[in-house]
Amino acid sequence: MSKVKNEHRIQQLRKHINVLPDKPGVYQYYDREGRLLYVGKAKSLKKRVSSYFSSSHNKNQKIRVLVGRITRIEHVVVASESDALLLENNLIKKHQPRYNVMLRDDKTFPWICVKNEDFPRVFSTRNLIQDGSSYYGPYTSGLMVKTIIELVRQLYPLRNCRLELSSDHIKRGKYSVCLEYHLGNCLGPCIGEQSPEDYGEYIKHVHQILKGNIRKVLADLKVLMKEYATSRQFEEAQRLKEKIDILERYRSKSTIVNPRLNNIDVFSIAEEENYAFVNYLKVINGAVIQAHTVELRKNLDEKTSDLLSLAVIDIRQKIHSESREIIIPMRLDLEFDNVRFTIPKKGDKQQLLELSMRNAKYHLIEKKKSLALSKENRGPTRILETIKNDLRLKKPPLHIECFDNSNLQGSNPVAACVVFRGAKPSKRDYRHFNIKTVSGIDDYASMKEIITRRYKRMLSEGSSLPQLIVIDGGKGQLGAAVEGLESLGIRGKIAIIGIAKKLEEIYFPDDSIPLYLDKNSETLKILQQLRNEAHRFGIEFHRKQRTKQMVVSELDNIPGIGPRTKEALIEGFGSVDKIKSADYEEVEAIVGKNKADILARYFLRSTT
Repeated sequence: MSKVKNEHRIQQLRKHINVLPDKPGVYQYYDREGRLLYVGKAKSLKKRVSSYFSSSHNKNQKIRVLVGRITRIEHVVVASESDALLLENNLIKKHQPRYNVMLRDDKTFPWICVKNEDFPRVFSTRNLIQDGSSYYGPYTSGLMVKTIIELVRQLYPLRNCRLELSSDHIKRGKYSVCLEYHLGNCLGPCIGEQSPEDYGEYIKHVHQILKGNIRKVLADLKVLMKEYATSRQFEEAQRLKEKIDILERYRSKSTIVNPRLNNIDVFSIAEEENYAFVNYLKVINGAVIQAHTVELRKNLDEKTSDLLSLAVIDIRQKIHSESREIIIPMRLDLEFDNVRFTIPKKGDKQQLLELSMRNAKYHLIEKKKSLALSKENRGPTRILETIKNDLRLKKPPLHIECFDNSNLQGSNPVAACVVFRGAKPSKRDYRHFNIKTVSGIDDYASMKEIITRRYKRMLSEGSSLPQLIVIDGGKGQLGAAVEGLESLGIRGKIAIIGIAKKLEEIYFPDDSIPLYLDKNSETLKILQQLRNEAHRFGIEFHRKQRTKQMVVSELDNIPGIGPRTKEALIEGFGSVDKIKSADYEEVEAIVGKNKADILARYFLRSTT
């Protein structure tokens, strides 16, 4: 953009900024193609937007680039900054502007549903249906959902079938029991062996457990256990004791802080230059029952409080949180109806915040380790070093060549050579060979011929030789290839191995015992890729040769069609069938009128 045009653009933008209201709202920046670049919120739209065009902001390279692309500004006025933050979050999620913070978390969290039925089922789902059923969650861990459902099924023999267990259907004997009944996992409500009242008592306890009120369930079970023991119903008392033990073990796995702390959200943040992690904990009756961490990718130099505010809104929306207290590590410009923000300095709430901070920092450390490892693993150097060590080579194989023979049904024997440089295919260096000196099917002689031809030519041209040759085959093919190298006087100057298909055995010259690499080995995967690529390349060339031969052989029978005409026809159509089905004008365009007439008469006679 010319200097004059840029100055005109800035002037137009400043005119718009001058009439912005001094009220809270959301602003949106667009480029000349109409793409949304950035969404932001502000206490004062006028002050916030004008700050982007001030000298202090222009010191930041990323903001300078953003400002240089803005051609249009739009804004929305809202009642409060909290409303602005909510709108900003929704617009970012909907449009994902290039320069905004991105929350790298698009999961649909699972819920536990207690179905609105005569005999309610309990199951996990990601779809909320407004049918009167009760939904608990969402849970940020699929494992947690599975654990809770298994706990419920251990405690209570609830049905898991989809039958419509209306009283009318049960009275008419419409259903029969299934395997779950015989296994003792269901008490047979479908045949009237369990009353709705009895089943309903189980469901009441399930609701309490899902609400996190395990203490209430434990208290009820202990009272009932004592009643059974007093009335000498010892088997029933023992069954209840086993259920109590299961619940106690489950409860002991939760992090308990203080039972008086109920229905609290805890948020903390740990950040680096380009990314941040926000951890969330859900506390019910002093126990942490949910934990979740999201990653935020920063695009501009956003303030820590803004990052945390964005995550708080996003997570609470996603999990439908109704907690009346939120514990945070710093002051945020956030206000929710009937919600109190707490920045604890000591006590149990401070312990919860520290626990959340440890989780956020843990994810930050793991991210740094992952980035460091990816840098270390970047490029082929490490893989080549691994191949060198696994195959006992003297140096890393920067240049690898792999050979494969193809002679389907004994016809058109050909061979292929594929080349990898830096552990990646170098397709421009691929070569294929027609076998010239071998008659019939003789894989060993064919392998010796192509190895000899390949490296004789490279030596005569002064080309650099590979560090490793891979032969698709076992000891026999490897031995033939070694003979080829020996005839050129370069045996021992190039490492060479054979890989047999059946058991992925790797053979070395003069060693009858093969090497077996782990199936997950990077070296084996590279060798398999080499072999598969050589096989594919060879088969492809072999098919072309066979097709060409079939076309030529039939065209040989046509008087007046010489070698040049055949070549033109093969190149133009590829097969005799395509020549037969082609329009006269298409054939004439390739071989001329006289030859087209000859072909038309010949194919007309051959079909009559």
